[in-house]
Amino acid sequence: MSKQGPKEHVPREEVLNTLEDAGSLVYPPDSSSDEEDLVHHENTQDTSDSDDSVPSSDSDEDYEPTRASVSSTPQPTRRKAARQSAPGPSHPQPCPAAPPPPTAQHTQSLTPPPTTRRKRGRPSRGAFAPATKRGKSRLASAESEEGDRWHDRDEECIKPAPLRFTPTRTPGPTFDTSRAWSPISLFQLFFSTSVVRKIIANTNANAAKRKKAGMKFSWDVLTVKDFYVFLSIIVFTGLVTVHQWSDYWRKKWPYSFQFPGDSMTRDRFEAIMWSLHLSNPKEDEENNKKRNTAEYDRLFKIKPLYTDMVTACKAHFQPHQNVSIDERMVKSKARVSIKQYMKDKPTKWGYKLFVLADSSIGYTWNFFVYAGKSESNTDHGLSYSAVMDLLPFSLLGSGYSLYTDSFYTSPALFTDLAKKYIGCCGTIRRHVTGFPQTKTNDLPKKAERGDMRWIRSGKLLFVKWMDSREVTMCSTMHQAFSGQMLGRKLKQAGQWQNKSIPVPDSILDYNRSMGGVDLSDALIGSYSVCHKTMKWYKTFFYHFVDVAVVNSYLLHKELFKLRQDSTQTKLFAHKDFREQLAKEMLEFAVGSAVTPPPPRPSTTCMPMMYDCEETRIRRLCKRCQETGMPKVKTSIYCRRCDVPLCFNSKKNCYQLWHDGQ
Repeated sequence: MSKQGPKEHVPREEVLNTLEDAGSLVYPPDSSSDEEDLVHHENTQDTSDSDDSVPSSDSDEDYEPTRASVSSTPQPTRRKAARQSAPGPSHPQPCPAAPPPPTAQHTQSLTPPPTTRRKRGRPSRGAFAPATKRGKSRLASAESEEGDRWHDRDEECIKPAPLRFTPTRTPGPTFDTSRAWSPISLFQLFFSTSVVRKIIANTNANAAKRKKAGMKFSWDVLTVKDFYVFLSIIVFTGLVTVHQWSDYWRKKWPYSFQFPGDSMTRDRFEAIMWSLHLSNPKEDEENNKKRNTAEYDRLFKIKPLYTDMVTACKAHFQPHQNVSIDERMVKSKARVSIKQYMKDKPTKWGYKLFVLADSSIGYTWNFFVYAGKSESNTDHGLSYSAVMDLLPFSLLGSGYSLYTDSFYTSPALFTDLAKKYIGCCGTIRRHVTGFPQTKTNDLPKKAERGDMRWIRSGKLLFVKWMDSREVTMCSTMHQAFSGQMLGRKLKQAGQWQNKSIPVPDSILDYNRSMGGVDLSDALIGSYSVCHKTMKWYKTFFYHFVDVAVVNSYLLHKELFKLRQDSTQTKLFAHKDFREQLAKEMLEFAVGSAVTPPPPRPSTTCMPMMYDCEETRIRRLCKRCQETGMPKVKTSIYCRRCDVPLCFNSKKNCYQLWHDGQ
């Protein structure tokens, strides 16, 4: 083996020149092509005094070193000096031997800091680099979030101007409040004489139909006396509860009830209850023939009492400024198509009613029975159409404050109601269309109790507030925060302490005014007369009796407030009111049998005019008063009934009144 000679010493300048000639292999290109790098390299000038020479960056992380920033000495100058020291072409020299590779020490001292090689065609991330499509979208998103961000509690929020409250009638009872109103007279505002007569006639017709079908039971024609005794027993069953109907007539201990056995036999009561019918049986058959067609009415069997009850609720009371809308469940497990299931309600199976109630006293002002998707208007969704159906703006007026839960609340609904001068407030679901989805300055995941964020979009105010969990609100009549506080029990250092935490204005008003329907449900549930039955329409009959009794009791309380220093003798509690009502029903039944109404004159019904050549007399239409329009006057009256009634080309109350008698 031949021994290698000693290593030759390579001058430092030759190593530098070799590395500089191979610069394209050491330094990554900065531009999108090698040609641009070459042009940029050849045109490099000393521009240290220019502001545009070195791209600026907001942070050190975004900055990447370029070729010009690696070497402290300008490369063209160094290369030019090396070429001047080389011999000219007139004195050819042999090519020098390739220098040995630099040692590790030289490589470590001469190699520039490593840089990340970018893909070809991708621009630099400097502040002045051209933005790509993705970069533009991110920038636009960031700008929109910055302009549409959530605001803190300390930031000022504009308070909307309060709506001018202009109801069509004075809030409260709309009938004559100067006279004395007994419990039964208030109840008869909802169970009017015409409705009672219809129920009696239809019950007699249904009993005759059942007898014709071969059913064997004792039946006497139902009269007004029997019906009011039957009603008094129904109200009594809400006060005294037993397991079976027959227990009310047992004379052995512990049931020994004097009433109802002394007023009506058990067989008579059961015969009325079995034959009770609200609609005309013949018309029921015609409606059943339309089953599975668009003309079929699922609620036909309750329509006579249902429509009159809704009309009476709206006619005899004007709501105060705050109203609320919610669902009500009437308990039932009958196998009918209108039965619903709601897992979040205490009563999960039953019939669903949408109810508009006065928030201050719980008066049921308007409601409708939900008959299923095929029967409802779903152009804007059920939650939107339900609210619009419950708000007859011509009867209400403007300036009302409506409170809803998250099922109804939507930016579209609140915006449309704001155009009709109805203020709205309610909880809202975060995935509803129109709810802000920006995360800029949002509530942190572990926010403390009392933390809140808000954002305003036109008339809509969206609020997030942290209580035991996050609560989201939407309102068109509140400002975000006015400095109000709310007491809460917080656990600190292992002990529960009472603390005051900030609370948005919308949440305070929502807690005060949302419970109108719940208050009505509580009053109904206290002494409900509803019982198990095989017929679904009888369940509604019991519920309508409950609604009439509760609304009558609330009107009784309102009258007492208006006449505290007048002839009002006593304010009844709810239980006492029901007891007095059952007693007066029994007395009314006995009185109607002893002193029958005076016989009608032998003259026939015929429209006559109050007007004469000397005077023009116009009086309030009787039927319009009963249907909720108390200020309609007419000059026509019935000669036999002596009742003023509208009779013209647009309205024929004369015919409608006599058809209902």
